[in-house]
Amino acid sequence: MHNQRTNPIEIDKEEFRQIGYQLIDDISNFFDHIHEKPVTYNRSPSEIQKIIGDVPLPENGSKASTLTCKAAELLLNNSLFNGHPKFLGYITSSAAPIGALAGLLAASINPNVGAHILSPIATEIEKQTIKWLCDFIGVSSDYGGILVSGGNMANFTAFLAARTAKTSSSVKENGIENSKSKYTVYCSKTTHTWIEKAVILFGLGTKSIRWIATDDSNKINMSVLESTIKMDIDNNCTPLMVVGTAGDVSTGVVDNLSDIAAISKKYNLWFHVDGAYGAPAAIVPELEKLFKGIEEADSIALDPHKWLYSPLEAGCTLVKNPRYLTDTFSSHPEYYNFSKSEDEVAQNFYEYGLQNSRGFRALKVWLSLQQLGRSGYEKLISEDIQLSKLLYSLADKHHELEAISQNLSITTFRYIPKDSARNVEYLNKLNETLLDVLQAGGEVFLSNAIVNQQYCLRACIVNFRTSAKDIEEIIEIVAREGNMVHSELSKTYKGNTSKI
Repeated sequence: MHNQRTNPIEIDKEEFRQIGYQLIDDISNFFDHIHEKPVTYNRSPSEIQKIIGDVPLPENGSKASTLTCKAAELLLNNSLFNGHPKFLGYITSSAAPIGALAGLLAASINPNVGAHILSPIATEIEKQTIKWLCDFIGVSSDYGGILVSGGNMANFTAFLAARTAKTSSSVKENGIENSKSKYTVYCSKTTHTWIEKAVILFGLGTKSIRWIATDDSNKINMSVLESTIKMDIDNNCTPLMVVGTAGDVSTGVVDNLSDIAAISKKYNLWFHVDGAYGAPAAIVPELEKLFKGIEEADSIALDPHKWLYSPLEAGCTLVKNPRYLTDTFSSHPEYYNFSKSEDEVAQNFYEYGLQNSRGFRALKVWLSLQQLGRSGYEKLISEDIQLSKLLYSLADKHHELEAISQNLSITTFRYIPKDSARNVEYLNKLNETLLDVLQAGGEVFLSNAIVNQQYCLRACIVNFRTSAKDIEEIIEIVAREGNMVHSELSKTYKGNTSKI
């Protein structure tokens, strides 16, 4: 007979079942009625702190059933819901319900997916997930990779692999600051801020970045890119890598990846694609030409928690030659006994990235890929794009809205009152104020983009709950609230009508 240790943290089988059933009921009800809730309750930090209560760490414990009920009530009544059909703000998708179940299962087993011996089945599931993601976006399954927390970490992991591949071996011992080479990296002005973090954190410094102008379609200007690389070579710099964007976060534009690949090959640069948002759209047959060249990339970042509808956190780095990951991250301290069995070499993910202890991120992605399959994802992603085009079309036809851009599933547009003289300063202030009102109001959640010095409302649809009806209602909400904001804001400019 097993003598169990008595402790306050264990929950017996029957109580666990009852708590679990209640929690699943609460979550199921939440999913079913999410469209009836506000997108956000917009409570201030002090209001939230008051709800939680300013209490010290409890001396004694409480019942698990009471705590889970309270936690559910707090979260279900005080959150911003990115699964709401009118959440079109930052690129966080509505999360697949199967991902919630995957999270419970993964946490229950709690494998450490840093070493195969610590997580045998979880490691193999992550390896298979990586192969499926390669197939998903149309690159060779020979790419190796790792799941990480999100876009920053996915890009950082690739950046470090590039640094290993394109710098001398002495950098590992002496540090990049002692290198004789002055390394440079190239990206368009629309590239996400991760690149600035990377050069600061990993020793190149912000002066190493060459911000390349964009062309009329907001893609990286290829002639400027090549002339800048040539100029740096002439000035004794060492070009390291070029970053192409597959769906920039402001407007959804995809760079000319084939052209970037050719230039990278010509000058022996590492070619990295930041596809954190847009890469999954490569599964849509009509967009195959748009993503041509991604298969030439030395590394790719993509985020399942963006357009694969995975719960946070789930980012991914893919590297054409995975040896550069192990060359960068592998270490073998004497207290690690993770290396091999008699017959096979096990893959240990701690050798592929920055983390040693790693949670089981892959399960939720793996299950979703199987639940939907290729055809299911193609359908949902295509529908998101069509809804974005619908939003653009409706804004373009509306007498008080101006459609600005539409790429992939991102549309930008502005509110322009009928009596406006189209003063840039006033319209920018008007739309900025309008966005604040919309985000606080709870009816719809949009974000912003600056396009050609114009402050725009930005809608990114990575939401399987959004419908055409939601898009039509959003148009009317924006027009209604825009009219009210204009009515108040214009009073500030009274007497100076040129500013309106």
